[in-house]
Amino acid sequence: MKRILVIDDDQYIRDVYREILEAEKYEVDTAIDGQEGLLKAQEGGYDLILLDAMMPKVDGLGVLKGLKENPPKQANKVILLLTNLAQDKVIDEAVAGGAKSYLIKSDMNPDQFLQKIKPFLD
Repeated sequence: MKRILVIDDDQYIRDVYREILEAEKYEVDTAIDGQEGLLKAQEGGYDLILLDAMMPKVDGLGVLKGLKENPPKQANKVILLLTNLAQDKVIDEAVAGGAKSYLIKSDMNPDQFLQKIKPFLD
């Protein structure tokens, strides 16, 4: 079973993504902020990490930096940055920091969300 970690400070987003992903039979972990997300990501073994760009304590770029400085015991396969804005600078930094790509949260309904992440899970 594919393992997915959703790191987002928005409870609604976490709940919606968990529901959508569990309905597709993925195993889903969540983290309420970048600090908790970094700890879980450093455990490793995730097939996909959905990482919010803007969070309190540690933002998405901070999580990527933390993973680079202290790599996980078991490698994570793909990290996708979640953002509400097409912030080129943040996206460029995230991709340079290890994110594979990005998704703009406000541009997707649940079906589109699944279509966008499935290629990264095959």
